[in-house]
Amino acid sequence: IPTLVMLRSRFESLPGAFNACLIPVERNEETEKGLKATSSSNFIPIPSNKGKEAAKFAQLWNRVICSFREEDLISNGEMDLLLVPYWTSGLDLIQWPPFLLASKIPAALRMANESKGREKKLKTRLKKDHYMSYAVCECYASCKNIMNSLVLGICEKKIINEIFLKVDNHIEKEDLTKELNMSSLPGLYEQFIRLIEYLLRNKKEDKDQVVIVLLNMLEIVTRDILEEEVSSLEELNHRGYRGTFAPFSNIGFPVKPETEAWKEKIKRLHLLLTLKESAMDVPSNLEARRRISFFSNSLFMDMPTAPKVRNMLSFSVLTPYYKEDVLFSLRDLEMINEEGVSILFYFKKIFPDEWRNFLERVNCSNEEKPRESEELEEELRLWASYRGQTLTRTVRGMMYYRKALELQAFLDMAKDEDLMRGYNAAELDSKENSKSERSLWAQCQAIAELKFTYVVSCQQYGIDKRSGHPRAKEILKLMTKYPSLRVAYIDEFEPRKDYSKKGVQKVYYSTLVKVAPPTNSIDSSEPVLNLDQVIYQIKLPGPVILGEGKPENQNHAIIFTRGEGLQITDMNQDNYMEEAFKMRNLLQEFLKRYDGVRFPTILGLRKHIFTGSVSSLARFISNQENCWESIGQRLLANLPKVRFHYGHPDVFDRLFHLTRGGFSKASKVINLSEDIFAGFNSALREGNVTHQEYIQVGKGRDVGLEQITMFEAKMANGNGEQTLSRDIYRLGHLYDFFRMLSFYFTTVGFYFSTLLTVLIVYVFLYGRLYLIISGLEEGLSTEPVIRHNKPLQEALAFQSFVQIGFLMSLPMMIETSLEGGFCSLFTDFILMQLPLIDFILMHLQLAPVFFTFSLGTKTHYYGRTLLHGGAPSPYRHIGHGFTVVHAQFTKIYRLYSRSHFVKGFELMILLLAYQIFGKSNGGAVTHFLSIISIWFMVGTWLFAPFLFNPLGFEWQKIVDDWTDWNKWISNHERIGVSPEKSWESWWEKEQEHLRYSGKCGIIVEIFLALRFFIYQYGLLYHLNIIKKTKSFQVYGVSWLVIIVILLVMKFVSVGRQRLSAKFQVLYRLIMGLISLVFLSVFLPIIPFPHLTLRDIIVCILAFIPTGWGLLLIAQASKPLIERAGYWGSVRALARGYERIMGLLLFTPVTFLAFFRFVSEFQSRMLFQQAFSRGL
Repeated sequence: IPTLVMLRSRFESLPGAFNACLIPVERNEETEKGLKATSSSNFIPIPSNKGKEAAKFAQLWNRVICSFREEDLISNGEMDLLLVPYWTSGLDLIQWPPFLLASKIPAALRMANESKGREKKLKTRLKKDHYMSYAVCECYASCKNIMNSLVLGICEKKIINEIFLKVDNHIEKEDLTKELNMSSLPGLYEQFIRLIEYLLRNKKEDKDQVVIVLLNMLEIVTRDILEEEVSSLEELNHRGYRGTFAPFSNIGFPVKPETEAWKEKIKRLHLLLTLKESAMDVPSNLEARRRISFFSNSLFMDMPTAPKVRNMLSFSVLTPYYKEDVLFSLRDLEMINEEGVSILFYFKKIFPDEWRNFLERVNCSNEEKPRESEELEEELRLWASYRGQTLTRTVRGMMYYRKALELQAFLDMAKDEDLMRGYNAAELDSKENSKSERSLWAQCQAIAELKFTYVVSCQQYGIDKRSGHPRAKEILKLMTKYPSLRVAYIDEFEPRKDYSKKGVQKVYYSTLVKVAPPTNSIDSSEPVLNLDQVIYQIKLPGPVILGEGKPENQNHAIIFTRGEGLQITDMNQDNYMEEAFKMRNLLQEFLKRYDGVRFPTILGLRKHIFTGSVSSLARFISNQENCWESIGQRLLANLPKVRFHYGHPDVFDRLFHLTRGGFSKASKVINLSEDIFAGFNSALREGNVTHQEYIQVGKGRDVGLEQITMFEAKMANGNGEQTLSRDIYRLGHLYDFFRMLSFYFTTVGFYFSTLLTVLIVYVFLYGRLYLIISGLEEGLSTEPVIRHNKPLQEALAFQSFVQIGFLMSLPMMIETSLEGGFCSLFTDFILMQLPLIDFILMHLQLAPVFFTFSLGTKTHYYGRTLLHGGAPSPYRHIGHGFTVVHAQFTKIYRLYSRSHFVKGFELMILLLAYQIFGKSNGGAVTHFLSIISIWFMVGTWLFAPFLFNPLGFEWQKIVDDWTDWNKWISNHERIGVSPEKSWESWWEKEQEHLRYSGKCGIIVEIFLALRFFIYQYGLLYHLNIIKKTKSFQVYGVSWLVIIVILLVMKFVSVGRQRLSAKFQVLYRLIMGLISLVFLSVFLPIIPFPHLTLRDIIVCILAFIPTGWGLLLIAQASKPLIERAGYWGSVRALARGYERIMGLLLFTPVTFLAFFRFVSEFQSRMLFQQAFSRGL
């Protein structure tokens, strides 16, 4: 069911699917078994006891719709159209949601008016539209029910019953249009709508008007519609009561008591009668549509039968939390950044329909009204926090489990009377019945409490609480809002000083707290100390955080969880009410033997990335993640059985992992990617990891290039450490050959293949240059086998199209087609619609540029980890905010200099040399196509950060960036100065990995740097000035020139340090003499007959990489260089190279900033949806 259109067509089978999947099977009911039952998607619409089963369906469906309204995904009007009656209506028929029946009554009325006695034609048209038939039957039954309850007089009741009896007889005989005058139905329809409107108001002063409407309706029916006489009415006239009898003098108006069931019935009937527009676009919110479609579709998948709540496996949810946002403050929401955009403004433009629904829910007529009271301000903060990646959003989502269990326990235990009254009635009576422990509501809450536990492990909560940090108050607000929420944290105490012992030893406790009745306001300015209550406190042997931080934060809180299952979620995840209903089914998977051998130990869940609409980068990441979460993990779990734990929110067999190594390893550096080691551990201990498609959980991802790069760097470092770990070694020996290949290519093999891809580019360019420079290329070109090898030339030309990134997007197209169906894929391809449009749009938004850029990120960090190991750096904290801020040029340079810019410049120099000396046997086109993909990669690695940088081509930003760059690169301070402020501090920090590298890593680093010297050697002998000399003296002279240049730079550096302050005249005189000597040597060479412009360019291309190679060797040999006293010269040389690279990067960006359309194109490309919505 990929679309709402298909959902409408199959909605009749949805109640049966609800009851089959989400309602426990009674003992006296039998269920189908076998392959036929599994593959069949045809559910009986409603079983024999349809009243009870329809009521259960209504409770579940309406709870989902109400959650949509609470989340502001739909408006009040849309909620009314989507709801199914909660209460027993007294009608012996199934009542469908009004959005299926909208505009059906006016259409049926028009059809009846035009039928003119053609009963069969009218019946045929009604059969084609089932929902029109349902709407007509419901309105007729409701009209009969209302008239019987409204009219109290005996004579009037007799008349009305006779009229309805005649109509029923005509319906049974199928001669309704022949015997009745259908042309008068519009008049009756208008009077009936007036009657319903009076019933909606239910005011005493309208009683006379109600009588008039009833008389009008009686007159229309008896005189205009019914051609035969009504005997009861004629009998009254015959007896002479016409003058003394006052019809409808005794009516039950106003209706008392006006119950919720009555209100809902009248409101629903009014909707069916008056709604003349089709509700095909209900719900209009795209997220609501996606969730309804996925939930409905999942009910037709193969899932275990749900047990009763009292019999289900109990489970816990654990969320590790550090210092991320808990709840947006009003100040944070309204703070305008340098681009003039606030978080609140951004959310209002990204989610305009949800903002309107929020204003409607809080009864605010304008956007400023939510700031008029504290309650509305709190609602505003919650609305924004539920759309960000905050802990509040995660807690709300996970607490849906408890709400779902309470409703499901009600459906399990409720008697027929309570069930027909509805779940809402039990909620309304909860305040009165809460004092009674035997009340149904109390029993539902008790069972939910037994089966579900939620623990948030807040690592810094104890410190924040003592310091009065706002985070502690916000966490307390969460515990107050959700009383069953538990918070675990590490508490530190300093015992009383014992002067007999030296120093103070802290005592550490793992503590679990719950909310306690507050002694003062949570919002008070005083430090919060006594608003929580300690449940458990476990003394620890010492400090807990010994590794990366997050694994220890999880591990210390596991002791506070309960049950057989444990779901560990990140703090930037979300959950949905409709998905929480399926948790009982999911936990039953633990009792199912897969392949008849092993029970599952990890249940993998599908994730939906909810940040895909923020920017084009977020869209790329969302599509990539959805493809991996669906088609990728589905394949790994079902065929080769090599799916592992790739991150939360998988559900663990708690008892299995507690007794077999835990849920995450916490060793420093080696377990940087702590999640996947839980999967490794489970596989090594004969566990079984599965993947379930019928349930999903929301997940936030990084939305800015900086955040994405940091995350991919963390993943690449983690995979580098996995490559060196014992777990990979043991799994490689454990698996058979085919599973080992699948395991390899879906873990470290992917990164290793990425590294090989980039290395092959280097090998290709250096190899071709070697062939050209050595003369082998010219010799081989004369061979007929090489010269006329057209298949090779065509292959080299075709690979450029594949390498640009189209092939990498193919899995996304396949996954989109699988989700939407292959028929829709075929029609969409022909009609140029989705997913083809999505595919083209992604490439117009520079998706290949992004994926090629991420290729460099993975290669750099994975290769560096393999070569030097992981430096003991702090855990990479990934921000989860919405990045709409311009990143300064200095920051971009710091982030991407070593991973992309240096490699991009090296490849560019190689390509220029190849362009100068290379020749292609297949012509210019073949030569161009063979290197176009490498040029594309070079351009991507050098300029992608500027393309994806908001306002990266605004002129004023360019001016500010240049000023900041000069200030940063010229700062000579490095001791006690952060890398953000000084180039020297940053440069020293970039070499930290060499300090922890072994001898082999240093040797390999020096060996790789020698490639620049060989490259220089080859280029020098192709200068015209040397007249094709092969003497080694030429190479020696080149090194003599390099040494002279370095000595001159050293002399200038020392002179500036020692003479520029006190002897400025002498310093300038020396600089002038050096300049004269340089000109006297260089100028006579210019008119030299064999010196050409090409020689000058080749010399530049040869000497610049040589200097960089010397820098790399000096950095690898830092202790020796420092002892020799040349480290300052190395730093000065490095600064010169950094200035040159910065200038080469800055010049094209500055040039493009002159053209205003470039900045506009970039903004539209980055923020396509937000741009169209007014951002």
